[in-house]
Amino acid sequence: MGKVSVKWVESQLMIGVDSLGHTLAIGSWPERDPEWAAMKASDLLMLAAASCSAYDVIMILRKQRADLVDFEVDVTGEQEPEPPNRFTKIHMLYKFKGDLDEVKVRKAIALSEDKYCSIICTLRPSVAFSHSVEIVKK
Repeated sequence: MGKVSVKWVESQLMIGVDSLGHTLAIGSWPERDPEWAAMKASDLLMLAAASCSAYDVIMILRKQRADLVDFEVDVTGEQEPEPPNRFTKIHMLYKFKGDLDEVKVRKAIALSEDKYCSIICTLRPSVAFSHSVEIVKK
């Protein structure tokens, strides 16, 4: 079981602490800057899904000894317009660079999204997930 915490700093600015003690600024400080001064909590949800799946995909491709040179996941999310602004759709664009077998890449993504990624598997019952893949040969 993991344990995280959020400590209020001032205004709407908080510091999140993960189970290993790493910190991340979350929220805003409208009195000093009208824009977001730190990560938005809703963006953290999309980042959690992307990083969870990316971790799985990298591990799977490394086990296959794939020639992975670069990898990035871009995420877009749609939220309801009224509070609580629930996410309705999340799309993940997996971008790879290397001499990769597209079938193996797609299988690695499917394994992550359907079996290994705890974030996506938790959200999927109420959020529509989709993805696309770009592979650039090195």
